[in-house]
Amino acid sequence: MCNVCGCGQDETRIEGKPDVTATAHAHPLGHRHGHDHDHIHDHDHAHGDAHEHAHGTRTDDLHYGRGAAHAHAPGLSQARMLRIEQDILASNNAHATDNRRWLEAHGVFAVNLVSSPGSGKTTLLVRTIEALRDALRIAVIEGDQQTTHDADRIRATGTRALQINTGKGCHLDAAMLGHALEHLHPEDDSLLLIENVGNLVCPASFDLGEAHKVVVLSVTEGEDKPLKYPDMFHAADLMLLNKIDLLPHVRFDVEQCVACAHQVKPGLQVLQVSAQSGAGMEAWLDWLRRGVSGAREQRRHTIDTLQQRIAELEIQLAAKA
Repeated sequence: MCNVCGCGQDETRIEGKPDVTATAHAHPLGHRHGHDHDHIHDHDHAHGDAHEHAHGTRTDDLHYGRGAAHAHAPGLSQARMLRIEQDILASNNAHATDNRRWLEAHGVFAVNLVSSPGSGKTTLLVRTIEALRDALRIAVIEGDQQTTHDADRIRATGTRALQINTGKGCHLDAAMLGHALEHLHPEDDSLLLIENVGNLVCPASFDLGEAHKVVVLSVTEGEDKPLKYPDMFHAADLMLLNKIDLLPHVRFDVEQCVACAHQVKPGLQVLQVSAQSGAGMEAWLDWLRRGVSGAREQRRHTIDTLQQRIAELEIQLAAKA
């Protein structure tokens, strides 16, 4: 996976900031120094367990996900791959913590939408914005390998949007989001919608500092997607089953799909929606409204608590004077 191969290194471009790359030396929110993707030169050419091609029940099946790293890279042992992954994710998680603190301090409810390509994420976002823009302040961050097509579609609704192009990279990471937040600067008490790169593998590993991951699965895909890509569905707090208007025209078992999702993550909330017809959208919109309201109330509570503490300290200082 990309944690090992370093996909897209030095190729990330944030719209309006051509000098910002994935190896920027400072995180704009937390001012952390060092490279976001560590430059690790591995000279351990021992093959060992890196070439243990574990077999499944059929003798012609190959399983590369066995071992501590759950991955395979020629020339790297499982232990070495695991150390690299831990280093990269530790750096990412530090940036994610900075992002989360900033978002919470400003009452911004951030949702990270993840899916395979073609699930209908962008259309879903456009319909969501059209329904909520009169009631909520909204900003959007778009992630794609190339082009600004999706950000242009969002901006056509009158909503502020920023494109992050990852080059060969297959996911957004927390440092990218930090730079985007600095540039876009969402308003206080607002909704931030993040559309990740279309990929059901790597985005599961990278915390951006968002409040929730929402995985979008369309009925034009397979019912067993949650079992094939369990990390993503386990990382999500909500699954949107999209394009249900097509159910009369495709072979898709909704109950089986939901059962597969619950097998991966028992209790995972599932909403059935159609961005085209509008079916089920109100439940999704209510979910977002509650999230924005909760983030706003938490910010106010934090401010009230700080003000109360300051007042108490002033009283204590006055008593000592």
